[in-house]
Amino acid sequence: MMLNLAFIGFGTVGRGLADLLLEKRGELKEKYGLEYRVVAISDIKAGSILNPAGIDLSEALRRADSRESLEAMHAQKKGLSALETIRDGSSDTIVEVTWTNIKDGEPGYSHMRAALDGGKNVATTNKGPIALHYRELADLAEKKNAKLRFEGTVLSGTPVFNLFDGPLAACRVDAVRGIVNGTTNLILSEMEKGRGYAEVLREAQKLGYAEADPTMDVEGWDAAAKAAILANHFFGADVKPENIARQGISTISLEEVLDAKARGERIKLMARAERIDGKLEVSVKPTRLPLHDPLANIMGVTNALTFTTDCLGDVTIVGPGAGRRATGYSLLTDLISMVR
Repeated sequence: MMLNLAFIGFGTVGRGLADLLLEKRGELKEKYGLEYRVVAISDIKAGSILNPAGIDLSEALRRADSRESLEAMHAQKKGLSALETIRDGSSDTIVEVTWTNIKDGEPGYSHMRAALDGGKNVATTNKGPIALHYRELADLAEKKNAKLRFEGTVLSGTPVFNLFDGPLAACRVDAVRGIVNGTTNLILSEMEKGRGYAEVLREAQKLGYAEADPTMDVEGWDAAAKAAILANHFFGADVKPENIARQGISTISLEEVLDAKARGERIKLMARAERIDGKLEVSVKPTRLPLHDPLANIMGVTNALTFTTDCLGDVTIVGPGAGRRATGYSLLTDLISMVR
């Protein structure tokens, strides 16, 4: 099956997918029947090009990595906006990897709506629109006979949703809980060594794990967006991040972390969605876990989720929650899912 791809956004994540598409072109065709043609790239920094016959992805990747304009390349059309690129008839699948915004989901929300409304498939790692507008977008995809895939919105390339298309098919999820933010997990892991919150946060910012304004991470907003996605997908809910009971880690003292350690426990920022007595409970909060809990032993920037299922009981998946190649891989699995 041939997919005609348009990249909306060509930053770290989009280029991570491009790396893998080039690296695995032969394998994708031979094993999965996936062939592709990149017909458009629209990026706010790198520029916008469209060519129905196909763009030289290697050259586009080289230019983007070198911070050169894509618009110096051969193309039928240049300078189109993201929405103009989406509405052009050359593509059938949109890779939406613009910046995340969990206040209103824009601009990704408008991009995905336009694509799905035009009957185009969407693969995205942009958690804002999925956290805020999942039910609407999923219903629109079904109405228009298009595919909406968002594997990378919670654990980057570590499998979450596609587990239940394959290895855990026919399992019902009764609860899901886990560590979905690497920055906060790194901070708590380092505090366990006797280091203060402020010191560890400064180091995380210096290393690039935390933003200059770390509010999204340390106050639990990133985890809340991911908890909303999990709740809405697995439990058919329509939960918004702002309605989730949320507590971050900024008020966790070194004394609390060391006390937990002395008692054979670890404090982890846990995202949770669980149906109890018919009522769905969704939360993000620091939680003391006994050391025999698999999630208690997830350290550093690693992420993990435990699914409580009807067939297998608890199943825990562990892996990276960020990174160019890992997040690009999530998009690759979305494309493979589409052709299957």
